[in-house]
Amino acid sequence: MNRSPRKTTKPAGTHFMRRTYMRKKVCRFCADRNLKIDYKDSKLLRNFVTERGKIMPRRITGNCAYHQRRVAKAVKMSRIVSIMPYTSINV
Repeated sequence: MNRSPRKTTKPAGTHFMRRTYMRKKVCRFCADRNLKIDYKDSKLLRNFVTERGKIMPRRITGNCAYHQRRVAKAVKMSRIVSIMPYTSINV
């Protein structure tokens, strides 16, 4: 019983996997010490809020835990003072 090698439809060496590496995000407040979190700075805080008005998690924003807590407090405070809306206008 002599078995012949199986024939493949793809030529050898065409199947490979490409690795994609996620670059670690750096906390922008740790990198730039002059940047301060202030509840009155709505331009800065809009970077950390979705278009629906939700606060983005730190795995997306790249903040460290310390600054993410500060950002969340600032966003909540600016909502209370009516600088930022709780939700988007067209909900």
